Amino acid sequence: MRVLVLRPEPAATRTARKLVALGHETVLLSLSKPEHDIDAVKAALAERHSAIAITSAEVARLFGTIGDDLDRHLLTTIFSVGQASAHAAEEAGFRTVLTPGGDGKDLAEMIVAHCRDFGMPAEPILYLAGLPRARSFETRLTEAGIPFRTVEAYRMVPIIPRRTATETALLRPVPDAVLFYSRESARAFFELPPLAEIPERFLSTLMLCMSANVAKAVPQRFAALTVVASSPNEESLLDLL
Repeated sequence: MRVLVLRPEPAATRTARKLVALGHETVLLSLSKPEHDIDAVKAALAERHSAIAITSAEVARLFGTIGDDLDRHLLTTIFSVGQASAHAAEEAGFRTVLTPGGDGKDLAEMIVAHCRDFGMPAEPILYLAGLPRARSFETRLTEAGIPFRTVEAYRMVPIIPRRTATETALLRPVPDAVLFYSRESARAFFELPPLAEIPERFLSTLMLCMSANVAKAVPQRFAALTVVASSPNEESLLDLL
């Protein structure tokens, strides 16, 4: 299959390697890139906190850029949204990384259960977040009365690819499948000129979504070919191919 990957780098290249190993032809078209706020993360780590929560592997990779300032925090418990984030946190040197292996709601429920078993933390949980993001994680912690502080560690900046690059990726030939990892990338994809001008060209393309929330950004005309992964992780998404 010819599979279009919309992820930002370097995640896009890692996904491409997996797809090639599975025998697929891979096309990369990044529609966003991360901008890290290292100073905000350093300042946040300097304030008192009981644990650190992350809902993106992008934050975990950011840890590797902090340097020696991170060393005194490596015994802090990390609550991580999924296996990719957890692995990245472990690679950064954190000793205790807990993950439910699901999405933000699952992570919040795990923290709620942890607080129920061990008591409310004396200091707030430091939530290192991205922008844009879903608010379900923060909403659930607030409902449970768990103290936390949100600090935006990075933001995703849109990339507008050249028309020639877009047409090469989308029309030469039309992909058999597109992988959507985020609602924002799905929304940006359907605004690209080839989709906006003649969407009928893509009515045979599989729209494969990481979660039901991501699938909400797919226009109704593509509903028949929209498939949601059984779990919100890359392994489940690639299993749809």
